[in-house]
Amino acid sequence: MPQIIDRRLNPKNKSAINRERFLRRYRRQIQEAVAKSVRNRSVTNVSEGEKVNIPKRDIGEPTFHHGRGGVWEAVHPGNDDFVAGDTIPRPRGGGGDGSGQGSASDSGEGEDDFSFTLSKQEFLNYLFDELELPNLVKEHLSKPRRFDRVRAGFTSDGVPTNLHIVRSLKGAIGRRIALAGPLMSKIHVVEQELASLRADPGDRAEDIARLEERLHVLKGRLLGIPFLDPFDLRYVNRVNVPRPSNQAVMFCLMDVSGSMDESRKDMAKRFFILLYLFLERVYERIDVVFIRHHTQAQEVDEETFFHSRETGGTVVSSALKLMLQVIEKRYPVEEWNIYGAQASDGDNWDNDSVTCKTLLADKLLPLCQYFAYVEICDGPGQNLWDEYARLQPWVPNFALQKIRQPADIYPVFRELFKKQVQQA
Repeated sequence: MPQIIDRRLNPKNKSAINRERFLRRYRRQIQEAVAKSVRNRSVTNVSEGEKVNIPKRDIGEPTFHHGRGGVWEAVHPGNDDFVAGDTIPRPRGGGGDGSGQGSASDSGEGEDDFSFTLSKQEFLNYLFDELELPNLVKEHLSKPRRFDRVRAGFTSDGVPTNLHIVRSLKGAIGRRIALAGPLMSKIHVVEQELASLRADPGDRAEDIARLEERLHVLKGRLLGIPFLDPFDLRYVNRVNVPRPSNQAVMFCLMDVSGSMDESRKDMAKRFFILLYLFLERVYERIDVVFIRHHTQAQEVDEETFFHSRETGGTVVSSALKLMLQVIEKRYPVEEWNIYGAQASDGDNWDNDSVTCKTLLADKLLPLCQYFAYVEICDGPGQNLWDEYARLQPWVPNFALQKIRQPADIYPVFRELFKKQVQQA
């Protein structure tokens, strides 16, 4: 029997290919486990890995084996109830003597389930699967961070490893044809003259000797053409080309007024944490601007945005005005894809909701690729929701959703940023 020995060196992650194949095969079961995990865990810990259980019935593998073949009979010791030809009744309870050690379960966590742990990166891949920032179309090449090495024809200088043999030989053949063509024509003419003189030499010995000398010189020049000349060598030329980067900026606007109690603020923070993880993972070049507001709006850093306990009255338009100022100052519309996400309980001061709708419709939405509003309340929509709802049917790049409890955060997030179907 031949023996095959694999002497290749094992890389550090030698089982990575098998793991990727496994994840592709059981994609549906893993997605269900990830969705269930998000509903049951704190969003602040959403970036951690997750233990996934797959029922044993889903991981069965087809196998090939040799059957015994032929006709055979077996005598089993201890049989005193049956003879040849009797039919054995099906055991009660599905087989065996009913002495199994397992117990019934409706949670998919039985002893026969196959369990494994998703890494942090794998968990995020499934968490944000099929999500994107819609309408990401502008491309700008300023400040490229990455370059691609691309082929750019051939060059006559280079290192031996970049030598293009076929292109060099083609050049050599062309050069030999170009240099040998005129010589071959002259040789052909001299040979014809020499043949006619030799056919009737007469007293023309000197002419024959001259033509023979001429023929010898021409053939020497023909043989002197090198098969491959350094001039023929061509090397693959590669240049650095800046990779186009989609520049995007996301404005996160959160209401921290007194009407936003701690539970609502916590849900708003969880929504923005999920959004921040999504943006940080998916897009290489993206800026995130954090704006908190009560009666006045303020641009803050990430730490302050998620952990500060400042509170006050409610003037939502202050945040929209500050967002407009930041766009005009730092993010030119022709270079940046601009997105906005706003979270509030919908309670606003007097007629400020009308001002918010006007600002959004006339100033911000024409500049934004997409703007999402999330209202955090467990009752009917507030005055800000009513004003925004009148605006939604007229603008395609605006969406609004409600969050009533923490379990709604992830479904609402997926609804707002689901991948859009491209229409032909």
